[in-house]
Amino acid sequence: MTITEKILATAAGKKFVEPGELIDAGVDLVLANDITAPIAIKEFNKIGAKGVFDKDKIALIPDHFVPQKDIKAAEQCKALKQFSKEHDLSLYFEVGRMGVEHALLPEQGLVVPGDCIIGADSHTCTYGALGAFSTGVGSTDAASAMATGRCWFKVPESMKFIYYGKLNKWVGGKDLILHTIGDIGVDGALYRAMEFDGEVITALPMYGRLTMCNMAIEAGGKSSIVVPDDITMEYIRGRAKRPYVFYASDKDSHYVEVREYDCSKIEPTVACPHLPSNTRAAKELSNISIDQVVIGSCTNGRLEDLREAAAVIKGRKVNSNLRMIVIPATQQIYKDAMNEGLLETFINAEAVVSTPTCGPCLGGYMGILAEGERALATTNRNFIGRMGHTGSEVYLANPAVAAATAVLGRIATPEELGL
Repeated sequence: MTITEKILATAAGKKFVEPGELIDAGVDLVLANDITAPIAIKEFNKIGAKGVFDKDKIALIPDHFVPQKDIKAAEQCKALKQFSKEHDLSLYFEVGRMGVEHALLPEQGLVVPGDCIIGADSHTCTYGALGAFSTGVGSTDAASAMATGRCWFKVPESMKFIYYGKLNKWVGGKDLILHTIGDIGVDGALYRAMEFDGEVITALPMYGRLTMCNMAIEAGGKSSIVVPDDITMEYIRGRAKRPYVFYASDKDSHYVEVREYDCSKIEPTVACPHLPSNTRAAKELSNISIDQVVIGSCTNGRLEDLREAAAVIKGRKVNSNLRMIVIPATQQIYKDAMNEGLLETFINAEAVVSTPTCGPCLGGYMGILAEGERALATTNRNFIGRMGHTGSEVYLANPAVAAATAVLGRIATPEELGL
């Protein structure tokens, strides 16, 4: 079996599962946010559930429209708080303690290798970076799981991606996954488990793996995963809140498709409007002027991402023709970035630094685009109207390209700044 099949077999209490099989599995964590949890809570009450299956395995994180931007957002968040109090949930994260959910849970050690996790958010696939099976579900499935601790799955086919060669300067996880999506398309891994492997992945730091797994859904993937190793162990050591199991794929595992990429040929990559698969090398887009740069989100809002952007923009100024918004993904990242002087670097460059929020990524607030405006963001989606007006445009890139773009006022690479 593949690593994904092994985790699902264990969760279902079976010795063996195969692609296409329908299983009923126990879940180790159920996640929802201020958009999806209120719906789940209504369904939970509607089915007459008397209590949650485990008060320590349901995470409710208000992160999309917080700090609450209006009355509707406030009511949504209030529902999470009330439900958490009513059921004595230990994993409710109020503003001031919260973070962007898919950055917060790994950071807090609440996701561990071998887990079977569902979340009422499509980017729940992020946790595959830790060697867990994790996938997004609808709010009704989340409601049922909150009551029963179980969920049904169709075991996905597995697809392997092998990355070899040497990474070029300023190329990281964001470029690898954008290149991959550009190759296979937004439905190229439809309902498949994307398994990332190869010498480049083995050497890739955890933040890069998290970025790659985060965007599996942009290729239609059901889930994504990296076989846990020494880098995984180093990340979870002293962090894991629960026991964990390292699974690995058998050598004779079946993959419906295997693709290989020579990373020495991959350059800093940008996804152009209006699909994550519409990719081009950043250097080919120097004629595209930009109105807003956003650095943050569950894709690239981690400390290492902020370090990368700060290294590019240090001693420089944000171009007078655009605005730059920097959003650390969690309070801890915010604090660490402050202690390292990264926030000061951004502020000295005349960028705005925000408290953790998903905000502009989904067109929520903290950076909404007007008609005709263009943004370059380190986020994960660039659909029509994703960040505001349907007449606006969103380009996706890594933090270094975002910072260089902020300086030059157009899509740019760090090399253009002599870096």
